[in-house]
Amino acid sequence: MKLSAKVEYGVRAMAILAFYYQSGPLPLREIAEQESISLKFLEQIFPNFRRSGLIISVRGSRGGYLLSRPPAEIKVGDIVRAVDGPITPVNCLSDNGSDPCCHRREGCLTRQVWEKLRDKINDVLDDVSLDELIDLKPTHIT
Repeated sequence: MKLSAKVEYGVRAMAILAFYYQSGPLPLREIAEQESISLKFLEQIFPNFRRSGLIISVRGSRGGYLLSRPPAEIKVGDIVRAVDGPITPVNCLSDNGSDPCCHRREGCLTRQVWEKLRDKINDVLDDVSLDELIDLKPTHIT
């Protein structure tokens, strides 16, 4: 199982916002430069964060983005779900529970292992906050 580049870059961008949480709004261009991520790529990701209530946008010459709440209250799982939706290793575990390809839901011999995997992945991602990510300050952040 592999997470998308959008998720990877989204987590990195949100970690930058967490690091500068007390400093006021941070322009998307600065986040892109610090993390060597395409500005256009981040422009595709950030509306998902806004819709999910993870960030606030501030307009104007000193505008940019802020976390909507303290870094300790935002989990990596929140970010992953904001970008890619529910974390499900197989289609039959999606929120609506309907996979047109799977008509064996009730008698499925493998469903339990996929449910366990989904739950463990969610547990790990929901156990790590942005605050914890920034505890180990990378050397390129000043």
